Amino acid sequence: MAIVLGPNRYGKAETRVVRVTRDGGAHRIKDLNVSVALSGAMDEVHLTGDNAAVLPTDTQKNTVFAFARKHGIGAIEDFGLLLARHFTGSQPAITHARVEIREYGWRRITGGHSFVRDGGEVRTALVHCGDGGESVVSGLTDLVVLNSTGSEFHGFARDEYTTLEPTDDRILATAVTARWRHRSTTGAWDDSYAAARDGLLHAFAETHSLSLQQTLYQMGRRVLAERPEICEVRLALPNKHHFLVDLEPFGMDNDNEVYFAADRPYGLIEGTVLTDDAPDAPAAFE
Repeated sequence: MAIVLGPNRYGKAETRVVRVTRDGGAHRIKDLNVSVALSGAMDEVHLTGDNAAVLPTDTQKNTVFAFARKHGIGAIEDFGLLLARHFTGSQPAITHARVEIREYGWRRITGGHSFVRDGGEVRTALVHCGDGGESVVSGLTDLVVLNSTGSEFHGFARDEYTTLEPTDDRILATAVTARWRHRSTTGAWDDSYAAARDGLLHAFAETHSLSLQQTLYQMGRRVLAERPEICEVRLALPNKHHFLVDLEPFGMDNDNEVYFAADRPYGLIEGTVLTDDAPDAPAAFE
């Protein structure tokens, strides 16, 4: 039996970089969490400890800071592409770079230099460059949404362990994690992100839901129907269960008014919606 080295990568995870742009008295903030993973001709470092092909992870961290100063930070997709192209273009041993970025939003309070951290979703980008070309995946996480009615769940399979009662009126709530793959590596990233986010929200609000799976499909379908630059949407929707509280022991009824919000366990619904002409997804997306 032979023992061989399988796929591998290495990099610097979660470099926190904050870039302040000062336009006179009006400042702008970009607050990112950047993770880099590199792969290529790395057999010898694993097999013999020869580091000749290894670009230190500390150097990768420094590059993130230097690029934030040298190039500034616009759309995170562009910043990710700059980094990925740099690593694959500057080091012969590196044939693939994967850059994943999370962006934390800040809103100006008053004046030009006081901000409050957004309590909403986190914008994300996943960029890869190398063997097989380049790709850009945009997305978001922790987009918390709720429909107080317009959701049903019935007609499901039952067995001896089923206790859940069917309902034709329930709260539907979830924290959306969505990633969408672009057809090319050029685009108006900020406009595309805003439109995709808007499509997700409107589909959630406008779908009379018989299941969270149905809502997931409609959300992905809406984005693809409205944004031709996007070919695939992947969604993860945890079902944030809300259970009616039994108030009969206190002599009160409860006509869908008072709920217990359970944080766990929760149902997790995941799915992919894509166009029939979507090219194969790169390994970095998996």
